[in-house]
Amino acid sequence: MSAPDEPVTGPRAGAALAQLVGQALALAHADSGSEDVAEVKAITDAMVRLLIGAPLYSDGKLTIVSLATEAGLRRNKLTHKHTGLKDLFYTLVKARASLPESLPETARARAAKQRQDLTRVRAERDDLRTQTQLLARIVHVLEIENYRLKQANEALEKQLSARADVTDLASWRPLP
Repeated sequence: MSAPDEPVTGPRAGAALAQLVGQALALAHADSGSEDVAEVKAITDAMVRLLIGAPLYSDGKLTIVSLATEAGLRRNKLTHKHTGLKDLFYTLVKARASLPESLPETARARAAKQRQDLTRVRAERDDLRTQTQLLARIVHVLEIENYRLKQANEALEKQLSARADVTDLASWRPLP
């Protein structure tokens, strides 16, 4: 087992630590049997893949179920037999969750501005959706009124055509 020359920082630090602990545990279990060594190696390799965000066999969530799936083991191997690795995984996940606090101020300010922009855009979207629904109702009402006016116009035209042979006395003027 070799120690890294330079300390690893950032999101991959947890993966490097998991790999280092896995190598140490594999060496410690070397005399106890090859099955334990293989399980420890599988679990630590799965931890590394999950922590760097490159899962091969699971959904990539940072849970014990996903870790067991990623390692190709049953969950009870982690919860009953390799509890130290389970605790290490939870600790690394918790440490990983606290990483965003170390963001520089510019990144925090940018993230805050993006959250504000997202809130504003969502509000605009909701407002536009409400206006669209209102306009759809108005168009529907206007279509109904237009249909009724067309029917009334057709009825009046039928009445006029029925009276076409009757002379209109209101417009009749005596000849001079």
